[in-house]
Amino acid sequence: MNTEFYFAKSPRVSQSRGYSKPFIAVCSLILLFGVVASGCQKDNSTSTVPHPPLSASLAAKVKKPAIGLAPINLGTAGDFTILTETGISTTGVTAILGDIGVSPIASTAITGFGLAMDATNQFSYSPIVTGKIYAANYAPPTPAKMTTAISDMETAFTTANGLVNPPPVVEKYAGDLSGRTLSAGLYKWSTGVLISNAGVTLNGGPNDVWVFQIAQNLTVNNGAIIHLLGGAQAKNIFWVVSGNATLGTTVNFSGNILSKTLISLNTGATVTGRLLAQTAVTLIANTVKPE
Repeated sequence: MNTEFYFAKSPRVSQSRGYSKPFIAVCSLILLFGVVASGCQKDNSTSTVPHPPLSASLAAKVKKPAIGLAPINLGTAGDFTILTETGISTTGVTAILGDIGVSPIASTAITGFGLAMDATNQFSYSPIVTGKIYAANYAPPTPAKMTTAISDMETAFTTANGLVNPPPVVEKYAGDLSGRTLSAGLYKWSTGVLISNAGVTLNGGPNDVWVFQIAQNLTVNNGAIIHLLGGAQAKNIFWVVSGNATLGTTVNFSGNILSKTLISLNTGATVTGRLLAQTAVTLIANTVKPE
């Protein structure tokens, strides 16, 4: 509709208010502009046009969360402070907090403990063990219990030794951790690992996990200390050793040792953690306790 013509010809508007034609034309244009603008705003509010994708630089800043390590599932092997397949021996004044056990070897392979059989014949006691002692030749259901625990121990070793995610830190410090500080994570060596009397520090929070995959021996020299900082906990540390694990005299060690072969503690060594060996554990006046 021609608004200028309408307003110009309207006798009521032109006579009663005395508006001039130019003024009416301007008003008409303003009105028309308002209608058009309102229509555009409505169209924009209901638009379904997708937003453009993030730019490459912005997308690069949107990082996925890092994949963390979970503690190794020990299964029923985690019910034991010391668990072995071929025997546990001790000399001197040893103190163990928690249960210990052997399988498939019989209780005769548990030496130096002064075993006293429980009336049920399912487990025994020792004055140096605050807990129960189990062996494959004890009365049922102990044999089945021990078979399961040993199987869980072997599975835990295989699982821990086969971890590849997150990608491991390989050959760190060429296997000599003496005096070093390590953050949480997965570490892998094709050689042995040495910790001299300078010790090693593990720095991380209470939920952080360390897994050390060691293809050969773990050797911890006399007097070494595994220092834990930042709330790190021994229960979240796993030393996965394909060779022997040997702790020197007066070592203060933290973490769970999963060994394919022998775990040997020398005089006065203390362990906060668990000793799980697919052969034997030998002790000399040691203290072993889980966290």
